[in-house]
Amino acid sequence: MENLDKKIGFVGLGLMGRGMSENLLRAGHSLTVLGHLKRENVEALVALGARETESAKSLATNADAVILCVTGTPQVEEVVLGSDGILAGARPGLMVIDCSTSEPASTVKIAARLKEKGAVLVDAPLARTPREAAEGRLNTMVGASDEDFARAKPVLSSFCENIFHMGPVGAGHKAKLLNNYITMGQAAMIAEAMHGCRTLDVPMRRFFELVSAGGGNSGIFQMVAGSILSGDMDGLNFAIRNAAKDLTYHSRMREDAGLDAGIGGAVSARFVEALDNGLGDRTVGHLFAFEDTRPSSGRKKTGAP
Repeated sequence: MENLDKKIGFVGLGLMGRGMSENLLRAGHSLTVLGHLKRENVEALVALGARETESAKSLATNADAVILCVTGTPQVEEVVLGSDGILAGARPGLMVIDCSTSEPASTVKIAARLKEKGAVLVDAPLARTPREAAEGRLNTMVGASDEDFARAKPVLSSFCENIFHMGPVGAGHKAKLLNNYITMGQAAMIAEAMHGCRTLDVPMRRFFELVSAGGGNSGIFQMVAGSILSGDMDGLNFAIRNAAKDLTYHSRMREDAGLDAGIGGAVSARFVEALDNGLGDRTVGHLFAFEDTRPSSGRKKTGAP
């Protein structure tokens, strides 16, 4: 079994991608990045030794592995399957590592297309935030064969602290959608409960202390409820737009498996409603303030928390 060489291509230099790319350079990889609208990120990486190219096809032609960190399935399919995409430049031995949060059905389809060219797809969606991306401490859940996982792991270790092999191709994205379902479900309930405190004359700070001391406490509770108390509501740095997208993917995954929507249908609907009301770029803690605009929000209180 051959290890991947050090020539890495990277697509998606947003909040997560820049930190990941910087850590790849620190680990000694030769990095080529696809041009990006955030020119400051491209220029910062070029200053650190990266090269820039203007096509995904060129990345595939000249790299041993190409890492994707884009918004979701439509962007992944465009980058890989487009006329000047990765598939057009794919060759035997190329590994494509999709760190985006994508739909598993599409992941399996793309893997089959790449296999026709002798290339492989590894799905490795991420958890944690841009801060951990910069620190090289992300979590990832990986879908790949045992052999491909072993090849990909040293590259993923450049920017990940915890690497979980979840099963064959597609298993990583399935696990990520389930993980985000739990996270966003908690965030929605926490925001609603904190708003309920305000409406029902339960002191929010005392309620926060109560939950913090019991079994309902969690990292998500501390981030969401804690930032609501502080007034900024940004403790969980994840946009409502992305939450709505991931929950939609989760619902489709359940449907594909013959499962009903479950309580996830209500969770998804709340995020989609917030998205439709112009809150897509706000973080998920802003569901707390969104409750005030909903018809069933009840009376409003303006007292101290």
